[in-house]
Amino acid sequence: MKAVSFLPAATQMIYDMGLQDLLYGVTFECPPTSRTENEILVRCVLEGKDYSSEEIDKIFSASKAQGKSLYYVEEDKLQAIAPDVVITQDVCEVCQIDTKCTQAVIDNLEKTPQILTITPQSLEDVLNSAITIAKALGREEAAYLHLANLQQRIDNVIDKLREHRALPKRVMLLEWIEPIYNCGHWIPHQIAYAGGIDMLSNPSGDSIVTQWDKILKYDPEVLIIAPCGFETQRSMEELHLLTIKNGWENLRAVQNKAVFVLDYDLFTQPSASTLVNGIEILAALFHPTLFNIPKHLIHKVYPIFNQTLAT
Repeated sequence: MKAVSFLPAATQMIYDMGLQDLLYGVTFECPPTSRTENEILVRCVLEGKDYSSEEIDKIFSASKAQGKSLYYVEEDKLQAIAPDVVITQDVCEVCQIDTKCTQAVIDNLEKTPQILTITPQSLEDVLNSAITIAKALGREEAAYLHLANLQQRIDNVIDKLREHRALPKRVMLLEWIEPIYNCGHWIPHQIAYAGGIDMLSNPSGDSIVTQWDKILKYDPEVLIIAPCGFETQRSMEELHLLTIKNGWENLRAVQNKAVFVLDYDLFTQPSASTLVNGIEILAALFHPTLFNIPKHLIHKVYPIFNQTLAT
């Protein structure tokens, strides 16, 4: 069995389940270890470029309008591997290569592999994706062992919230800064499990552009900034685009000093395990008297008011 992953989340799940011996090719955005151990097959024309949030949004929007993809596959390398399974996605043609682009490459191969398309919309869908992937690789039992551990971690958070009768915090999570996008798909479910509620989110649906006036009226108690594809340092470079907006200093989250920049992989382009990491971190940010941030994840959180975080 030879598998290649055109989806960083799937690559992470393969490693989390201990199935990396079946993996032969990945993308340039996959976890670092996987890129050193496997051929890099998927590239992007923006790779290595330093564009602003607004520029990236315009470039991707223009390519989508023209029906073109910014991603491409190293066909010669893929041909040499001759995989049995190619894992791709259809959730977002902006963030990753999609099934349409993948199929165009597969049609040129001498050996036709199975295309496994991962299209989660909810948190449950993401968890079930681990089963789908493991089953396609002939190791279904590995998924159940992995998911049992993740479910226990989620249950631990839920049980403590219930034990202390913790009221949900009114929060908002931004998936993009310029323009501002709310959060969608599985992220609202993560927020709920962590003891929060995001009334501006779009559960199990696409994130959409959200006007600043609407955010001011909503007035979240906690604000999470986690632009898709950005780690904390990159996001901090554009934080001023928010802080210069009229009414920023009046937001309850700002007055509470409860504004946090988090790494994208806790929410977008996710694996099942990184989403659970995200739940545990959010729980500690929403309810700091009940939860601590796991020490091995503290580097993924930047409190913009430089307060000390409990670990």
